[in-house]
Parts: sequence; C-alpha cells; structure tokens
Amino acid sequence: MIYFDNSATTKPYKEVLQTYVTVSEQFFGNPSSLHKLGGQSEQLLEQARQQIANLIGVHSSEIIFTSGGTEGNNLAIKGTAMQHRNRGRHMITTEIEHPSIYEAYKQLEQLGFEVTYLTPDENGFISAQQVKNAMRDDTILVSLIHVNNETGAIQPIKEIGDFLAKFPKTYFHVDHVQGIGKVPLNIKESHIDLCSFSGHKFHSVKGTGFLYVKKGVTLSSILTGGSQEQEIRSGTENLAGIVAMAKALRMTLEKQSQMKSHLIELREQIMNNLHQIDKAIINSPSYNFAPHIMNVSFVGLKPEVIVHALADEGVFISTKSACSSKSSDVSRVLQVMGKSDQVAGSAVRMSLSYENTMDEVEKFNNIINEVIAKLYKVTR
Repeated sequence: MIYFDNSATTKPYKEVLQTYVTVSEQFFGNPSSLHKLGGQSEQLLEQARQQIANLIGVHSSEIIFTSGGTEGNNLAIKGTAMQHRNRGRHMITTEIEHPSIYEAYKQLEQLGFEVTYLTPDENGFISAQQVKNAMRDDTILVSLIHVNNETGAIQPIKEIGDFLAKFPKTYFHVDHVQGIGKVPLNIKESHIDLCSFSGHKFHSVKGTGFLYVKKGVTLSSILTGGSQEQEIRSGTENLAGIVAMAKALRMTLEKQSQMKSHLIELREQIMNNLHQIDKAIINSPSYNFAPHIMNVSFVGLKPEVIVHALADEGVFISTKSACSSKSSDVSRVLQVMGKSDQVAGSAVRMSLSYENTMDEVEKFNNIINEVIAKLYKVTR
C-alpha cells in the first residue's frame, strides 16, 4: 500500500496508540471529578497542555482543547463574532479557505455580519495589501489559512500579522491545520490571536485538536453546559486523546527538525514525473509551497475515476478537501484561482508525510503513469 493522502488524515504513530490505550485504562477518571481518580486525570491533562504549549511556544493557559480543526475554526470565528458583535460586524477572510471556515462565515452572513472574501492570484496567494485595502473601522476578525489544504500555497502570515498588530481591536485567526509539523509558524512573532490545530493531521488519533487563544482575547462559547477549558469549550475532555496528541506533536516536530529535506526530495521526484505526463496541469505553486501537498489536473478525466483506479493498484490519493471530496462539485479553490471548470473539475491531490519513502515515490510514479495512460486511452 502507498498512502499519499496524509492531508486528509495521517496514520497514528504506534507509540501514540499505545499512549492512548494506557491512559484510557489507567486514567479513566473524569478530570472534573473531585475524587483522587479525577485529580490524577486533571494533573495529566494539565501536563499535556503544558507540553503542547512548550512545543509551539505559548503559555499553557492559551491552549483550549477541541475535537479538531473544524471545531477550532468554528469556535474562533463564531466565538469572536458573538462576543464582539457590538464592536463591529465586519470580518475578512479569503475564497480559498477550508470549508469549516468558509461555511462558518456564510452562516454569519445570514445573521447580519458582513464578510469580505479576498480573491487569490493565479498561484493561490493572498497579499498583505489586499488585507490592508479591505480593513474597516468595524473589522473585528481576519481569518487566513496558513497552508492551503488543496494546493499547498503558503500565505504571508507574518507580513499580514505585522500589519494587523496596529489594529488591537481586530483579531487575527490562522488555520494552521495543514502547516503544523511541515511549515514552521511562529505564533507570537506573527501576532496571531487565534490559531487552529487538528491532531489527526500529525499522526494522533481522530477527534483531537486545540485552539490557541492569546491571553486577553475573549470568545463566546459555542458549546455550553460546563466549566471545562476556561468555560470556553464545555464537555468532558478527551484525556486519552489529548495525551496521545501531545506525544504525536512532539514526535512530528522532532521529525520536522531531523528530516527537513526529506519531503522536499520526495515532492521533487513526484513533480518531475507529473510534468512529463501529457495533459497534466500542475495547480500547486512553483514557489512558496508546502513540501507535502501537490495538486494536479488531468483534463478530460473525472477525479473520482482516477482515485478509484489508483486505489485498485494499492495507491491512495484524494480529490479536493477530504471534508468535501464526496461532492461532485468542481474545486472552489481552483476556480477562484482562475482555473477553468475543466481544470478545476479534474484535479486530484497527493499529500505526503515523513513516513513516506523514496521507494514508494518511485513505485507511485510508475503506477500513475500507467493508470493515466490507460484512462486516457479508454476515453478517446
């Protein structure tokens, strides 16, 4: 099996699964309970919170545990909107956001908020100047994805953050789900107020994540009913998942520091081969790109047909975002980049992890060459 769908989800590390089982067995008490078992669970919860905070360079009180990137994005956006609606009802985002951000803003528009959607250039980039031009006195939030989940384009977060630092009443939210462990991001230096993370994107178990909430930033809760997570996110914490996530994050960041060139080398081999395939159109940028995401269109072929044909050969890739890959619509991200419906409607995505090997890449190149050639022959 060759698994090149790591942007959809990663395979949990064995050590992470072992941690999950151990914590589930030995620390099953509710962290909110007053008895000894609850106290032990609470202590372990705070140790995991401190470890995660240390790994990303923030204070432990700025970590709010969630169920993943979708919840983190919704909490950051809707929580800001509800908490600060009396201060302003204008928000800024882009047309290339993950569905969990894009649809959250669409919901807020129905509630009377005004949203400015920035359009990327042909390479999928948003500029700081666009943000500057869109700013208003009543702007309360700016949301940007750091690494685009479909194309791998890296947005100028630091430059935009430097500009927004001059507007203390405007919060800056960054979706770092695809970037963590692959593309470094200094939260403090980038003047980020809110930052979303998802555990299953860096080899933890599903249903885990966290939201960085800068000290002093206030949010309205979207899940109420308890005092957990500083009363920002009610619900019994997924202790086993959280501790496992802390370990997965540490292991992934260690691999990032030790294997910086590994993903780039794998990507180069795949991209070199894709450029040789007739009718292939590369949608990922040739600069400022994440080392693990590649997007390509084979015009005239349906992406789901390509995905299934490769799966028959033991190769697993995807179309669009995993959250919307079962939809037959063309890629919204590619459309707003100026791609034709034919190109946007025939795109597939390959995404790597540090666990992938050059041997897998070589096999993949041979397989995709054969599969695409056969599919084009059938469609003639």
